[in-house]
Amino acid sequence: MHQSGPTPTDLAAHLARVVERLTLFMRELNRSSGLSATAGSALNHLDRFGATRLSELAAAVGITQPAATQLVARLEHDDLVSREHAEGDRRVVLVSVTARGHHLLEARRAARVAALDGMLAGLPEADRGAIAAALPAIERLVHTPTQGDPS
Repeated sequence: MHQSGPTPTDLAAHLARVVERLTLFMRELNRSSGLSATAGSALNHLDRFGATRLSELAAAVGITQPAATQLVARLEHDDLVSREHAEGDRRVVLVSVTARGHHLLEARRAARVAALDGMLAGLPEADRGAIAAALPAIERLVHTPTQGDPS
């Protein structure tokens, strides 16, 4: 049987290279906000999921709980997050994004959209159409449970 397109392995290798370059580009854009990638990830998690236990935030961001404690202290000092005790169990501390943190995230997103908009505007219409057509499949790809460690 003849395969008409690239093999899944070839496609995976090409996609990995493109995603790496796009990730580097996005990180460079985010540097202007003054947030580290880890701090941005923590704020994004809190903005998306709401008040979160410190241990859950550490796991979601991929850092140790002591590192998360230090990160949250820095973000709290900058008024980007707040801490409060959980109702019913004063031992549990919940971390939430503040209005200032939310606005910073919105500004970061707007900067990324503006940069991508400029890049996309420079592409031929056919390329923009191909990217638009690929987005639903990419969305499904990133929402599919993975097997093993992707790193």
